[in-house]
Amino acid sequence: MQRVTQSPTDPALNQNPYPFYDRIRPLGLLVWWEDYNMPVAASQPAVSALLRDRRFGRENPTPPVIPDHQKPFYAIEAHSMLELEPPRHTRLRGLVLRAFTSRRIKALAPEIEALCHQLIDAFPDEPFDLLTGLAQQLPVIIIARLLGVPEDKAPDLLRWSNAMVRMYMAARTRADEEAAAQAAQDFSAYLAEYVKARRAAPADDLITQLIAAEEDGERLTTDELITTCILLLNAGHEATVHTLGNGVKTALQTGLRPDDSDLFAEEVLRFDPPLHMFTRYATDDMDAFGHHFKKGEQVGLLLGAANRDPEVYADPNRFDPARELVPHSSFGSGLHFCVGAPLARLELSIALKTLFDRCPDLALAEEPEYATSYHFHGLTRLMVTR
Repeated sequence: MQRVTQSPTDPALNQNPYPFYDRIRPLGLLVWWEDYNMPVAASQPAVSALLRDRRFGRENPTPPVIPDHQKPFYAIEAHSMLELEPPRHTRLRGLVLRAFTSRRIKALAPEIEALCHQLIDAFPDEPFDLLTGLAQQLPVIIIARLLGVPEDKAPDLLRWSNAMVRMYMAARTRADEEAAAQAAQDFSAYLAEYVKARRAAPADDLITQLIAAEEDGERLTTDELITTCILLLNAGHEATVHTLGNGVKTALQTGLRPDDSDLFAEEVLRFDPPLHMFTRYATDDMDAFGHHFKKGEQVGLLLGAANRDPEVYADPNRFDPARELVPHSSFGSGLHFCVGAPLARLELSIALKTLFDRCPDLALAEEPEYATSYHFHGLTRLMVTR
């Protein structure tokens, strides 16, 4: 196996990781990334196959000892369907999918469009940050409404979520870990009180549905209920914020506009996705792609690299909303395919169309910069003029 060295905290990588992917993709189906001390897959066929390979999972079969200062964070993660395998994953995912029906998601379209107009109406005349003006607010408000959490808690939800997701970044510090633990405690305490209130006064929302499922014998514990809500709030807005920001940036830099907003959104997801690495654990000793994995060893799936595989996508480094639709890896695949993908697609399509319909003269006010947050890929801010 070929070995490569590339610091994930290198600003150059975070600003533009695609040349690195182009360099390692021809080296083999698996390449050993020294800085992560594990093999990674960068081609679309290998990433797709690993996402579907049930010999690899999200649960670590040889879990490490958790330091005391991180325990509150991992107490939440212990009940997350994103980190679980069947049968617990099956039960939790099934309950969530009852609320994430295609009919219910499609019914949100007028509400999403109305909220976009409301946020655009509040844009100032001077240069402003589109991330805080639109991209951060839209998805967190929509997911809060879907769950039934009051919208006035959105600032707290954003703060808690931002702190917790830093645990997945290569550049995290001890301070980040402590902040994530505190956010997990605060988030959990709030939701515990809110679940108690919803039990007393049910409503037409996801939290009430999950409570009902718990009480109807689905054996969803209160801890699982709280963690599921946190996961949906975090995942339900974090990736969409980055995707919307990356998409508007790309549109402004290329001069292309969403004639077909659905196709445009799909190309944004392929071209510059918000999550660039997803990891799996070997569930047992095994051989895969010419490498012998020991039980508990990880493999990194480079989603951003797979999306630009020249063997699959013609001229992959060119943003082309009119290209032939070929499935991308931005939402994952297999057992852990993103349950919120239909909602994310709908939000992205409506937001892009509404934004450029309302602000046809939107332009960059300064050169955008990506955060040093690998394996996430999102902007620090997006300063624009209207």
